[in-house]
Amino acid sequence: MADTGVIPTLRDEKDYSFDEKTPSRTNSLVDETLERHDKVEAVGGVLIDTDDIGQVFDSPRLIDLGEDGKERPIETSSDYAVRLVSLDDDPTLRIFTLRLWFLGLGLSCFGAVLGQIFYFRPQTIVVSSLFLQIISFILGKVMEVVIPGPSPTAFIRTRDNVIWRFLNHGPFNLKEHVSITIMSSTASASSLAISIFASQDLYYNIRVNPGVGIFTLIASQLIGYGLAGLLRPFLVYPTFAMYPQIMPQVQLYDTLHRGQEAVMQKKRMKFFWIMFIGIFVWEWFPEYIAPTLTGISIFCLADRKSPWVTRIFGGANNNEGLGALALCFDWAYVGSGGGTIGSLFTPLSTMLSLYAGCAVCMIAFCAAYATNTWNAQSFPFLSQLLYYENGTQYDQLSILNPDLTLNNTLLEQQGLPWYAASYLLYKVSRTIYIGAAVTHFFLWHWPTFSEIIKNYRTKECDDPHYQKMKIYKEVSNWYYVLLFVVCAALAIGLSYAAKSGLPAWALIIALIFAAFFAPIIGTLNATVGYAPLVQNLMQMLGGALVPGRPVANMYFTLYGENPVTQALLLLQDLKTGQYTKIPPRVTFTVQVCGTIIGGILNYVIMTIVLNAQRPTLLDVQGTNIWSGQQVQAYNSDAVAWGALGKPLYATGTRYGVCQFLVIRRLRYIDFSFQFVPYMLLVGLLVPIPLWLLHKKWPKFGFNFVFTPILVAELGLLSVGINSSVFSTLLVSLFSQYYLRKYHATWFRKYNFLLSAALDGGTMIMIFVSTFAVNGGSGTAHPFPHWALNPTPGEVNIDYCKALNT
Repeated sequence: MADTGVIPTLRDEKDYSFDEKTPSRTNSLVDETLERHDKVEAVGGVLIDTDDIGQVFDSPRLIDLGEDGKERPIETSSDYAVRLVSLDDDPTLRIFTLRLWFLGLGLSCFGAVLGQIFYFRPQTIVVSSLFLQIISFILGKVMEVVIPGPSPTAFIRTRDNVIWRFLNHGPFNLKEHVSITIMSSTASASSLAISIFASQDLYYNIRVNPGVGIFTLIASQLIGYGLAGLLRPFLVYPTFAMYPQIMPQVQLYDTLHRGQEAVMQKKRMKFFWIMFIGIFVWEWFPEYIAPTLTGISIFCLADRKSPWVTRIFGGANNNEGLGALALCFDWAYVGSGGGTIGSLFTPLSTMLSLYAGCAVCMIAFCAAYATNTWNAQSFPFLSQLLYYENGTQYDQLSILNPDLTLNNTLLEQQGLPWYAASYLLYKVSRTIYIGAAVTHFFLWHWPTFSEIIKNYRTKECDDPHYQKMKIYKEVSNWYYVLLFVVCAALAIGLSYAAKSGLPAWALIIALIFAAFFAPIIGTLNATVGYAPLVQNLMQMLGGALVPGRPVANMYFTLYGENPVTQALLLLQDLKTGQYTKIPPRVTFTVQVCGTIIGGILNYVIMTIVLNAQRPTLLDVQGTNIWSGQQVQAYNSDAVAWGALGKPLYATGTRYGVCQFLVIRRLRYIDFSFQFVPYMLLVGLLVPIPLWLLHKKWPKFGFNFVFTPILVAELGLLSVGINSSVFSTLLVSLFSQYYLRKYHATWFRKYNFLLSAALDGGTMIMIFVSTFAVNGGSGTAHPFPHWALNPTPGEVNIDYCKALNT
């Protein structure tokens, strides 16, 4: 069976994470260890050498060794839980300190501003939690030293009384640090509601009342927290919910706060800062001085005049090409870009499934364009806009009444709009994914979920970290239920106040669907580190329930998708808190505070950017700094599904039927079948063959093919800068296969820390350059043109022929 980095299914684990209150089941490795060693005890159902607790990064321990006496690779969720994360905890550490509130609130404001700026970047980049983690650590240590107090580290020592102890009670500790990072990262997440307000401003010339806008942002974010709270027993407490994407962050906390006197920790700290500073310096080249390094294509350098070379091998510019075999030297795109899919921490099985879909994506895009399917050659190869048949941008206001409902008479005059073929295929892939995710969940994960539900009151989670957390008070389920109900009521009222056209009954249906998909998508996110959006389904459903209303469709999508996204974020933060021993009530409190701050500042910054960059945001390609691609895509979908769902996608219409042309005996033969809406049903069938094959041949590795991920990425390259695809795959193979398998000790000690250093240094550089030279402060200072920064014109920055100028 292929070595793919992590056991993907819950039933394949040897310890199921839930057992009797007195754990009795052990895995075979620990049984063998116990025969050789007697200084081993059960900690939450996992047997651990008592001398090893907390010493995760010193010499290999008993639990790290295989039968041959050498360190074994990190493979299972239990490995993640006890071999990569410390079990140490100090319940006496103070959390709600002056430092927490000062830095937490300050960095929340900072993260909200930066996150909203990144929303208007040509490639989708979010503010990395690692970036905020590093900044908060530096500032926390400064406050520890500079502010007078009884702390032994303070530069000015004072008497030990209430006032001074409040100002600076002691060293900046792990729990303060984690809480600050959670609060600020929550604030930095741009809400889907921003896409609605930006679309209304750019394309409908409507500005929502600031009060309505801000409270809509806050309510739409907090609804998901109610869902997350009810899913904690399934997607936070158990061992199988390991969240590989948070490992770099958790390991960095350990490095910065635990065992500072240990030689190995000093080495890891030095390694981190060397990599951090190195990538900060390097990123000035691909991001500013030499942007050609974002994507070097040998094929484009060999042929600068071929449109097909650009479409296939280009990708350094936004919406340029597919980036096949291009080499990218910009870690903002090769790493994780601050996101949840990273080349150094995402399990290889996830990455291979993703890139298998990506390979099919390249073939499908080129085939559709070459055969002029859906009139593809009349439009840009990659674009998220709507077009007239002649290739000019579609005037969507010309088919709407003053109340933004569809006018059928005007529609007959203007004609139906067209998509670029690549963007339509993206929509198809995300439709298939939704069906595949549902079937995948019930085939692979439902047996374990049902067992947890059945034994919820009689059996206790035996995860070692959960057991250590039992000394802290939990947030009652009733608080989560109350939060959900209150925010749902607010959402209904605000929807009417915004004149969205979405009736209350439709909004409630959207919330019901969100509640259904939260555990399904959440399970993928918790086990393999991947969680595609359900946006396409919500747009489709909204178009069917409330036809002819594009703005109503936007709001339906907001309340059908955003609660799922927010639930996943809170679950992820709660797991981080479990790994680092943060009381659940603290995690919940800082999450809510960050959400409120983010809602206010996201709206303010959005308004500033729209006023300053309106022409660029309306342009198809934009610039390498500013782009409206996310707003364009969201608005196009709302018009297509909300106003034109029936004429565009109904059976027998343009996108309701697909015609493929194949050559057989030198003749063209048409094959037609129902298309976009029915791909949801196709998706329901996709996981079944591989599941049956795994049942027949369980050791062959079919369980490592994640069909929802594979089909979701059949349209991966429809937008953005794509030159990093090949480089990311190479880095993933090197890290998650070669290092993990053949250098297991180095992988355990340094791999995730390296990811933290590279992502953190990159994000800080992007922040500095955005305001210093790229126009974030109002005035841009472009670098002079030279060989690796060519003058715009006939060629793009990777020397491919420019097609979208």
